[in-house]
Amino acid sequence: MSETQTASVQRTVYAPIRSLGPGHRERIAAHLLALEPADRYLRFGYSAGDVQIQHYADHLNFDRDDVFGIYNRRLELLAMAHLAYASSPECDSCAEFGVSVSQHARGRGYGKRLFERAVMHARNQGVHMLFIHALTENTPMLAIAAHAGARLERDGSETEAYLHLPPANFDSVLTELVEEQVAQTNYRFKAQAQAFRHMLSTLQDIRDGVRHARDQSSP
Repeated sequence: MSETQTASVQRTVYAPIRSLGPGHRERIAAHLLALEPADRYLRFGYSAGDVQIQHYADHLNFDRDDVFGIYNRRLELLAMAHLAYASSPECDSCAEFGVSVSQHARGRGYGKRLFERAVMHARNQGVHMLFIHALTENTPMLAIAAHAGARLERDGSETEAYLHLPPANFDSVLTELVEEQVAQTNYRFKAQAQAFRHMLSTLQDIRDGVRHARDQSSP
């Protein structure tokens, strides 16, 4: 549950946040596997190896939980958040939040943006309590939670944050619908642009090959 960017130099950059599904599993794994050991430790609470991270990505339950992400124009997943819903009946209105941000994308406020999106979505799903379990040294993530009004309970090297969520209203539902539509459209444009760049690159390779063959055959 890591957002290890430095809060003092953080600047908020707008980036569409879209919901992720099974088709994004490969990019989710690539994003998490690219995290440095220290960031893996903060995100998962232990020194997760490649095998553990791949297992996590392979077993994400998109039917039960919600996953959100921010992509760049090359369709590289820069940041992702996992909103996991409690499976026990007595906690059916609770959810846990976790987030990770690629090292080269820090300082843009992506962790905060993903947290706000997760809070809005959780409200709209009827969640009353958002829970964050983080290492006490993960001060940026805990600062985001505290700023949102969460109650922090520290227990040595670990801290738990509890955020009570207000009920959904017309504004929260409409805002999420609009944001998701914008993000989906943005993703399609990026995918189309990437496909077009790939086509141009392929055509250029063909032209270069034809030109080289012609030059080789010239007397």
